[in-house]
Amino acid sequence: MNNKYIYIAVAVLVIILAGGWFAYSKQGVVMDDNSTTQEGDNMAKPEGNAMDKPEGDAMDKPTSTAGSDPEAMMKKGSYETYAPEKLALANDGKVVLFFRASWCPTCRALDANIRANLGAIPAGVTILDVDYDNSTAMKQKYGVTYQHTLVQVDAAGNQISKWTGSPTLVALLGQVK
Repeated sequence: MNNKYIYIAVAVLVIILAGGWFAYSKQGVVMDDNSTTQEGDNMAKPEGNAMDKPEGDAMDKPTSTAGSDPEAMMKKGSYETYAPEKLALANDGKVVLFFRASWCPTCRALDANIRANLGAIPAGVTILDVDYDNSTAMKQKYGVTYQHTLVQVDAAGNQISKWTGSPTLVALLGQVK
């Protein structure tokens, strides 16, 4: 009799695990506004040995390709450290917040891919690097529950769309509205 319950428990566990695996492996689900997008568990392979580089203050310096002149910033897209005043760039372009954690492998891969392709960021698009670990208020505001979340916002900081999992700059730009 006890073996019967053990077999039933194992069968239920296998069904639950299979259902979880199936739900997790679904690709291409896209939702707008306050929803998220899952693009699967494809992870970009970073160029060179980007994953082997030491962590540090890589984002302490702006990586803008346009300099500090606001008009020049609109000529080329940029990837910069988040600052509240940079949301105003959405008045003349598009701003995406990238909630990135230095310990997150997929975040590091996307970060490396963006840096390797800075010239491919279109004019008027600004990607702002938000420190996932130290931005509790922003995570609450946008409903961000895990790292590698991207949120497009307007100049007032209102969410336009939210998604997760873009493994490359091209995939990220494909989600920008």
